[in-house]
Amino acid sequence: MAAIQKFEDLTVWKMGLALAIDVYKTLADCKDYGLRDQMQRSSVSIPSNIAEGFEREYNKEFIRFLKVSKGSAGELRTQIYIAIGIGIIDNELGEVLLDKSRHISSMLRNLIKVRETQFS
Repeated sequence: MAAIQKFEDLTVWKMGLALAIDVYKTLADCKDYGLRDQMQRSSVSIPSNIAEGFEREYNKEFIRFLKVSKGSAGELRTQIYIAIGIGIIDNELGEVLLDKSRHISSMLRNLIKVRETQFS
């Protein structure tokens, strides 16, 4: 297994980036600008905070930013539920986005645990 040299090597960052792109594409024609912008911001926050924390080069800072990223994943899930509930996103696509967000959140939880126990 190759060592992680840059944040772009992290699978969770790659998945977060892909989710943010999916959210942007999904909401490209959305006229509910408030919810659209909030969903875009929370989705972008996921990979952005992973990258920022990694670049800080201190384990405690990295963990802090991973927790912010995990919080953004939860925020996005809530917004997806709202978008489904008001008909902006259909159920099938919404479930796909929810599953991706849950998976990323789980990966972040595991990475936080590893960083807290093995890198302190």
